[in-house]
Amino acid sequence: MTVVRWILGRIILLVDFLFSPKGIKRNAQSQSELDKQTAKLSLYQYAACPFCVKVRWAMQRNSLKVETKDAKRNPQYAKELVTGGGNLKVPCLKIEEYDGSETWMYESSDIIAYLEQRFELAPAS
Repeated sequence: MTVVRWILGRIILLVDFLFSPKGIKRNAQSQSELDKQTAKLSLYQYAACPFCVKVRWAMQRNSLKVETKDAKRNPQYAKELVTGGGNLKVPCLKIEEYDGSETWMYESSDIIAYLEQRFELAPAS
């Protein structure tokens, strides 16, 4: 089973590399304002997780600069995820609000819907 998981992981990484979407172009001011808004977001993920790839592609497609934290390769990120979110489950979007509170959002479809709604993005077709 370990060998199968390793092979599938490599296939997912290859597909991610080969078919990663291009971002949309915005003027410098609009992109800068968007970058300020996304600075308070962090995506806890695993590189070879297909649901994490789905979220990363949505962010790339819409040129959202969200910090990604690989909870599989970095034990500190895994600890943050369990402490803050309550589960070692990815993908998880950490949303830091302006009042200092935090929201931890799991499920790739929920994360993508949140990003589309918050940043008024066109849904993926």
